Amino acid sequence: MRILALDSAVSRCSATIVAGAGVICGFQQDLERGHASVLAVMARDCLRDAGLTAAGMDAIAVTVGPGSFTGIRGGIALALGIAVSADRPVIGVTVGEALAESLPHLGGRLLWCAIPSRRGRIFLETGDSVLSLAIDRLPDPGHPVAVAGSAAPEVAARLAARGVNVMLTDARLPAGRHIAAVAERRFRGAIRPLAAEPLYVDAPEAKLPARRDHDAGP
Repeated sequence: MRILALDSAVSRCSATIVAGAGVICGFQQDLERGHASVLAVMARDCLRDAGLTAAGMDAIAVTVGPGSFTGIRGGIALALGIAVSADRPVIGVTVGEALAESLPHLGGRLLWCAIPSRRGRIFLETGDSVLSLAIDRLPDPGHPVAVAGSAAPEVAARLAARGVNVMLTDARLPAGRHIAAVAERRFRGAIRPLAAEPLYVDAPEAKLPARRDHDAGP
């Protein structure tokens, strides 16, 4: 099965073509902004270098969050555009699912995926739950826990200081092959469906300007 996997939810932008367990072609770049334009070029170059077209894919996979509001939106828009033009399905994958795919042996520990948010806050993905909370308001896992994601070192340190049985993993950012592996299982019905829709936890920072009194009408 050939999958074009796209990721722009966090601080790495990547486009990867995966067939079975092998990576045919892939590009990635660490960046803080401008994901949408970079990802589109990566996807184009990926298909070109692999000698394939979007119509030659079985599915398009894309990370839906948690992460950057604009990055998530840009990645999903690109995935949908490619899928519509090639008449292929789009499959959503969370950042936590992709990181979990890279960590098959946790010894029964719960996996927490911690992604930086803004102003001292994080996104915390724990299985089917995604929270937005202050870094100093971490819940008690009540169970030995493993922590992944780019905010994992600070989260693990805070949990350890509270006496929690915590393991810091080396999984920080999702890889295309892991995104594709989750998407393939979803495509085959082995795991629950997930639409290619933004997994927003916080409201976007941008707001419409407040109406002035004279705009409110009589």
